[in-house]
Amino acid sequence: MHTVELLNEAVQAARHLGYEVRQDWLGGNGGGHCLVRGRKWLLLDVAQTVDEQLDIVTDALSGEAGAKQAITSPELAKRLSRRCAA
Repeated sequence: MHTVELLNEAVQAARHLGYEVRQDWLGGNGGGHCLVRGRKWLLLDVAQTVDEQLDIVTDALSGEAGAKQAITSPELAKRLSRRCAA
């Protein structure tokens, strides 16, 4: 599976788990995830590579109890498992 497809699946899983997702130009300074007033936010910097963005999403998903159930592709599940083990 192509990295862009993995990113799309990961973003959909994050939305399914209650994240508000913003994809904006942040000048390559990076994104991240946070909790603001009880709402989960995931900020992706479109100036970053797709791999870097995917790392940010999998980092957010690694802290979510239902993440493994929200993921369908074996490739993304494997990437998430590596992130959880780290």
